[in-house]
Amino acid sequence: MALVLHTYKGNKGAYKALIAAEYAGVKIEQPENFQMGVTNKSSEFLKMNPIGKVPVLETPEGSVFESNAIARYVSRLNVENSLNGFSLIDNAHIEQWIDFSTLEIDTHMLRWFAPRMGFAPFSAPAEEAAIAALKRGLDALNTHLASNTYLVGHAVTLADIVTVCNLNLGFATVMTKSFTSAFPHVERYFWTMVNQPNFKKVIGDAKQTEAVPPIPSKKAAQPAKPKEEPKKAAPVAEAPKLAEEEEAPKPKAKNPLDLLPPSPMVLDDWKRLYSNTKSNFREVAIKGFWDMYDPEGYSLWFCDYKYNDENMVSFVTLNKVGGFLQRMDLARKYSFGKMLIIGSEGPFKVKGLWLFRGPEIPKFIMDEVYDMELYEWTKVDISVEAQKERVSQMIEDAEPFEGEALLDAKCFK
Repeated sequence: MALVLHTYKGNKGAYKALIAAEYAGVKIEQPENFQMGVTNKSSEFLKMNPIGKVPVLETPEGSVFESNAIARYVSRLNVENSLNGFSLIDNAHIEQWIDFSTLEIDTHMLRWFAPRMGFAPFSAPAEEAAIAALKRGLDALNTHLASNTYLVGHAVTLADIVTVCNLNLGFATVMTKSFTSAFPHVERYFWTMVNQPNFKKVIGDAKQTEAVPPIPSKKAAQPAKPKEEPKKAAPVAEAPKLAEEEEAPKPKAKNPLDLLPPSPMVLDDWKRLYSNTKSNFREVAIKGFWDMYDPEGYSLWFCDYKYNDENMVSFVTLNKVGGFLQRMDLARKYSFGKMLIIGSEGPFKVKGLWLFRGPEIPKFIMDEVYDMELYEWTKVDISVEAQKERVSQMIEDAEPFEGEALLDAKCFK
């Protein structure tokens, strides 16, 4: 039985396996009659993948789903190629970059792309966070590629195939030239790869979008109403306006934090001071914070991640913290935060400092942001000088922090 790849035309996940097959000299067949929404809902297909997602590879030993797993399987069918490296460390680095491309590039690119295409609800703050996270990933990739032609070693590997397939969707849909020009080594790498014969045979002529798709209209197009014959108006008494008043939308309930007594601390003034202070940070920004801080209207909290022993891989830990900050977006109006990732090697410690409006952690944050329960929360007592100094050090990213190096510091403002 030949290998059969079930998917629709143009699926970037399928491209990974098809390009790997070109390098490995493996033949893969694709059914021409595949219909998304029909074929993948059939009982035969659901036996291969019970949730009906594509691509799925049908093999003599059984089916394989998930695009990276399929690409790995295909790449290993012929060991006489460079796709998986030539040593254990090569293979580890290949797996490393496959994970990086999936978590730091593809995930955030899709969070930008999907709402713009109408596949998910659009949220401006969520898009801003996705773009910022994507830029961070591309910046790291750009730094690596500044001194490397390929991601691992001196030939195309599976890491290059997966990464380029992920980048290709971004280049084609949302990543314009003005966006990618900040990452020149990524650009050079991408255009070099997509013009390799084995890539081009599968992808075709790669193109870069000239514009980001517009935000979809919230109102669906209404079907045109059939014209009605004009009718004579019958004399009627003036209708009361009750119905109109009843249909008016009710005013949105105020956040309880908006009902608190006014505070002399203006949170936006502090965020502006923090962002604009480029030198003498301790003398300007930290002093300014304590001058502004209102312990009656705001509260300070330390947080410590409960499961630091799991934080063995740096970029996975950074991604975990980044996801937490994205989900905190609903609290931006009422909070400011610093998250420190501590250590020069795993396990990395994650500690944070948060400023919240009100005397306690707002209930709606505890209810809506599931990450909150992953941390131990301790209210800061500013009458204790050591705690006050710790707040200052966390705001200014003091290094070393509590005797250890900082891997990174993230700010929520």
